[in-house]
Amino acid sequence: MSLFWRIFLLNAAVLTVAVNLLLFGPVTVSTPVLFTEAVILTAGLAAMLLANAVLLRIGLAPLQRLTRAMATIDLLQPGPRPAVTGHAGIADLIRTFNAMLDRLEAERATSTARALSAQEGERRRIAQELHDEVGQTLTAVILELKRVADRTPEPLRGELHQVQETTRDSLDEIRRIARRLRPGVLEELGLVSALRALTTEISQHSGVVVRQHFDSDLTGLDEEAELVVYRVAQEALTNTARHADARRLDIALRRAPGGVELRVRDDGRGLGQAAEGAGIRGMRERALLVGANLTVGASPGGGTEVRLRLPIANGSN
Repeated sequence: MSLFWRIFLLNAAVLTVAVNLLLFGPVTVSTPVLFTEAVILTAGLAAMLLANAVLLRIGLAPLQRLTRAMATIDLLQPGPRPAVTGHAGIADLIRTFNAMLDRLEAERATSTARALSAQEGERRRIAQELHDEVGQTLTAVILELKRVADRTPEPLRGELHQVQETTRDSLDEIRRIARRLRPGVLEELGLVSALRALTTEISQHSGVVVRQHFDSDLTGLDEEAELVVYRVAQEALTNTARHADARRLDIALRRAPGGVELRVRDDGRGLGQAAEGAGIRGMRERALLVGANLTVGASPGGGTEVRLRLPIANGSN
């Protein structure tokens, strides 16, 4: 029975009872209306409205639950689907909504995978050009400055040496940017070595004291999962260095029941009431690609904690 007919029949039943009471019951209406008759009719109307409200509340309760689910749903944080309850049209509506969510999440995952794949490809291209083109040009400039400085009188030699050191610092910075864009150590030496290099670099440039805890046995992660772990750790460490005003940071990558868990925890000022920015949403998108669960919240000792859990088939401690 459709929602329209259910509401219609509920109201028709209430009105039918009222008419029958007037026709066949002791209730009558005089002209002019007597006080007792007015009291009886008012009480009857109140009873009809109350019964109608209760019946409609019960019948439309599944729609209210669906409305709350629609208002709070977030494709980046999938949750349980609304239970398919109610009759006829309401159950069909909830079922259709759940199917729409499944389709939207699948389409978003596909489009996100394509976008991130293109992004990684562009990062590799830019890193390669920085290394091959800009890096080689600056290296040539450093060598030429050294040659000119060796043939320059003493008053200018010191200035040329200073320019040479500035150029060398710029070359080191470009190489650092290229490594962040394309983590070659991840491809060559593996995830743990790449994370060690990343934390060392962050510690040197930010002054944050970093403590590392990495399990040696992390088999079961494919290349895509390792890249997701690396990029999430990179974003978390960068956010800590830039925005957290932290003095200490703990990063751990360990075996967990059923998978692997990455945890980045700092003692900074925390997230407060700030809304999630593009960096955190980017981490959530990457986590969804490999079926991982990402949580970002307050650290037990103050500051911020980022926790990424990746499931692995037949994973164990």
